[in-house]
Amino acid sequence: MNRNICLWIVALSLAGTVVQAEQAAPLSALAKLPVREITVFKDGHAFVLHSGKMPTDSVGNVLMDYLPTPVIGTFWSYSAGKRAKLSAVTASPQKVLVERTALSLRELIEANVGADVFVTENTSTNRYRAIILQIPNQSGEELETTSPPNSGQKLPVKGNVVLLKLQEGGIKLVGLDRILDVTFVGDHKEKASQEEFRNLLTLKLDWDGRPQKEAEIGLLYLQRGVRWIPNYKVTIDGKGNAVVKLQATLINELADLDDVTAHLVIGVPTFAFKETVDPMALQQTLAQLSQYFRQEAQTAYGFGNAIMSQAMKSVGGVSDRLGRQGESADGRPIDLGPEVATAGKTEDLFMFDVKHVTLKKGQRMVIPVTEFTLKYRDVYALDIPFTPPAEVWRNQNNGQQSELARLFNSPKVMHKIRLANSSEYPLTTAPVLILRDDRVLAQGSMTYASPGADADLDVTTVVDMRVKKSDNETKRTPNAEKWQGNQYGRVDLEGKITLTSFAKQPVEIEVTRSVLGNASEADHDGKIEMVNIFEDQALGAGGPTPYWWGWFDWPWWWHHFNGVGRIRWTVKLEPTQPVDLTYAWNYYWQ
Repeated sequence: MNRNICLWIVALSLAGTVVQAEQAAPLSALAKLPVREITVFKDGHAFVLHSGKMPTDSVGNVLMDYLPTPVIGTFWSYSAGKRAKLSAVTASPQKVLVERTALSLRELIEANVGADVFVTENTSTNRYRAIILQIPNQSGEELETTSPPNSGQKLPVKGNVVLLKLQEGGIKLVGLDRILDVTFVGDHKEKASQEEFRNLLTLKLDWDGRPQKEAEIGLLYLQRGVRWIPNYKVTIDGKGNAVVKLQATLINELADLDDVTAHLVIGVPTFAFKETVDPMALQQTLAQLSQYFRQEAQTAYGFGNAIMSQAMKSVGGVSDRLGRQGESADGRPIDLGPEVATAGKTEDLFMFDVKHVTLKKGQRMVIPVTEFTLKYRDVYALDIPFTPPAEVWRNQNNGQQSELARLFNSPKVMHKIRLANSSEYPLTTAPVLILRDDRVLAQGSMTYASPGADADLDVTTVVDMRVKKSDNETKRTPNAEKWQGNQYGRVDLEGKITLTSFAKQPVEIEVTRSVLGNASEADHDGKIEMVNIFEDQALGAGGPTPYWWGWFDWPWWWHHFNGVGRIRWTVKLEPTQPVDLTYAWNYYWQ
């Protein structure tokens, strides 16, 4: 009995020496600061608020096992306690002691220093009883002392042998690779601890008096990783009433959210440095996000009094892009997912508040946001874009000419629903599903409309309405203008649009004709205006100019003489009674 007691005393003494060499804090002792509020923008950025009471270390500081990757200039921390003042926040790699379940023979031996065991070496006959003393190692402190100056912190280096106190006396040194199995005489530990480097935040607190065991602290920062995608369902009754439902698809790839208040923002502020990571992230690169990323509220306070807006480009109100590309901090592309663009309008910030959101990192969630009823009316619209002048057509190859002919010679009338936004909420850019009597009519794009404005939703192409368009050159005037010593001729043209409705009831139609040059005449009370092709985003496909614009090298003098004329009519069509809309315009050429 005395012999066994002595053996245990020796073993525990050596084991205690090893424990004292460990300087790392246990991972379980580090603070986990929960997310309380999150303000989510449609572009994938989120303004995050962490707050709560966290345990302090022996000197009264808070050590956190969480390091965000904020946009530069957006990382803020604070102390909410009256007795503790935040004096500094340090981000640094530090040693922590991580406990994990032992999965190998080596790890089990390491976890059970001091245990009484039977050891079997490679030869099954060589079996003996011993007490595990230790696995020799060079500590991190020893390596730091013996390394060149400024080499940084070191993790311990463990040996490949184990010291065993034999039952019959003496200490045996055995290579771990020679041990075949180990039988524990009594209970054994199933978990082993080892030092690792973790990027930690240290909040240094200056206490008024003795440091307390807890401190109330908080973090605020802007980071990419949470996005919401709005989508609408519009149900019409055929009598002028539309029930509009908005829901949000929430995508979380930032952090676990538990009973969080989420503020979903319509509009995207200007984040001037959104591609630059704050140095507090220790230069770590952004995690590879998924394809959807490749205000009483505290988090909204900094934005609540500001009016910030966005303007996006469209093709007749519907974007022809399937995704929008961004870059992570290391330059890798990140697909931000489907983006439906506005029709040249802006979106001021507006928030929907959703409470009690629980969403783990990597999960997605659909949240009903709001529902309201709006008035609508059916609208029939014909939009005929401008065509290149004859001089440009001649320079196109056969394929390009065929594409232009297909595009301009088959105008179609579109049936639309015009929603009058009488609600207190703006309608935001989003996919929309249109139904009547629980049957799908169409899916399209909701365009931005502030309260009091209208939004048009495309339903379908009208098949019982015939459209015929013809344009003819009427005159050419050589040397009609002189500018900077050069002579320019003028080309005059006239056009006619013939509309015939085969519907059973009279139909009102809105017609828009754009011409490249200078519109001069229009009958049937047509309204003429000149627009700037580089500023009016409704003119071109995919941007301020149509996609075919780059097929021709436009001369430097073109915009001095020519612009884009737009003519608008609103006419009533009686069944089978054709109506002719005539107009005239001109352009200058050299």
